[in-house]
Amino acid sequence: MAQIFAAVAIPFPRYLRKKHAPHVEIAVNRKARFNYEIVEDFEAGIALTGTEVKSLRQKKVNISDGYVVIRNNAVQLVNCRIEPYEQGNIMNHEPLRPRNLLLKHKEIDRLRGKMHERGYALLPLKMYFKGRYVKVLVGLGKGKKTHDKRQTIREKDIRRETEREMKKYS
Repeated sequence: MAQIFAAVAIPFPRYLRKKHAPHVEIAVNRKARFNYEIVEDFEAGIALTGTEVKSLRQKKVNISDGYVVIRNNAVQLVNCRIEPYEQGNIMNHEPLRPRNLLLKHKEIDRLRGKMHERGYALLPLKMYFKGRYVKVLVGLGKGKKTHDKRQTIREKDIRRETEREMKKYS
């Protein structure tokens, strides 16, 4: 008598998918953290076309020159270069087009209020995949003076030297 085994596929719960979705970094804007003091950051979705997503999977993006503006109650990422997809056809995307960021209205209003204060700027800090979605970490930053930048470099050097000394004795 042969035994019959039925394979039952148990679906992975949806509530666990989003919470524990792996973050795959695409690009990091290190220049923004050096030139600006980041006060607050927001996670925003981004509206993209298919070939843009394929280029992002190949990590062909430059966000270091980009900035974020608020136009007509819409938040846009400007001057962020996503290279055209190599296997794309005639319907390939434009590399420097402004891309809409997806934020809630309360967050947009709060950002607009902060932007009217003197010296604040909105900058893309990081772009990453969260599950299958592309997210942009937008930072609200205030420009640093040159003596603040020198202080940052000095702190990095001190931290690096102490790590070397600790490595020597461990």
